[in-house]
Amino acid sequence: MSSLSSQQFQTKISDTVPEYFGFVMLSHRWGRGEPLLRDIEGKQIYDLTGTDGLAKLQDFCILVCERGFQWAWSDTCCIDKDSSAELQEAIGSMFSWYRRSSVTIVYLSDVSNTGPLANSVWFKRGWTLQELLASRTVLFYTHDWSLYMNRDTPNHKTDTALLQEVEKITGIAKQHLMDFYPGLDNARSRLHWASRRRTTRPEDIAYSLFGIFKVHLPIFYGESVEHALGRLLAEIISASGDVSVLDW
Repeated sequence: MSSLSSQQFQTKISDTVPEYFGFVMLSHRWGRGEPLLRDIEGKQIYDLTGTDGLAKLQDFCILVCERGFQWAWSDTCCIDKDSSAELQEAIGSMFSWYRRSSVTIVYLSDVSNTGPLANSVWFKRGWTLQELLASRTVLFYTHDWSLYMNRDTPNHKTDTALLQEVEKITGIAKQHLMDFYPGLDNARSRLHWASRRRTTRPEDIAYSLFGIFKVHLPIFYGESVEHALGRLLAEIISASGDVSVLDW
């Protein structure tokens, strides 16, 4: 095989893999009746009825198909939460899953098409911070599954006006919103971004930051939030020597 044909072959592979294996992630605020893995496994989700959460999943999958993708991922039903080992692996991998997604659909059930975005509880939840920062391509959809303000651009992170709105809501500079890298740099600022956010399980506020700081720690549901955050801060200080994180 000539060098040129080899290069062409590699280009063909590079073009084909995203076409068939690109996936879309859902970022959302959990609501009533969210379907779990055991509720949909082995079933056609479009044949199921009964809950707002199921209807949301169906609408998400329809949108994914309309955008030309074959794979959709939702944290409600794509993780076996009955398996502690799988849950541990999922939490440790969550940042990289969102980073590798072709698109992240942010569904704002509490925002109308005219906004404003700041009305949404999505910006006050702990896990959604990681989802916002990790995803390279984000599209905001409102309660009726229409694009926010009808902004039909390939990536809302490149929409200057919308990005300024998100920057104002979150307090995160646009350079971090557009091109965030996980790690220990500016650790105090990263902790501050999460300081006004809440999680249903208190200890999750610490676990939701593991990917942002690129740390690998065990998950112990049932531990106090103080202990969970203490373990995270100890890991940050041990790795970076930055004691300023104690005053975040």
